[in-house]
Amino acid sequence: MNIDDKLFLDRYVVDETPHIKIIDPDACGLCKKKQCIYTCPAQCYKMEDGKVIFSYEGCLECGTCRIICNEHKNIEWNYPRGGFGISYKYG
Repeated sequence: MNIDDKLFLDRYVVDETPHIKIIDPDACGLCKKKQCIYTCPAQCYKMEDGKVIFSYEGCLECGTCRIICNEHKNIEWNYPRGGFGISYKYG
């Protein structure tokens, strides 16, 4: 079973209020490594038109982005409100 098959088993209840956000999008342009794009296991961070774009809807709530964004500390990370976010069925 590959990672996509395993993630398919999990359930997401998406809140309209993001629990994670990029504080200053312009600061991402100054980041040389752009680690968030390569380390997020859910691939919530992407490059579009030279800018880092974040989509919280598929977030696994692992916290990788808040740890890896150490150059500019540009991620505001909170757990989702009660009843929202991911529910793991296995693990």
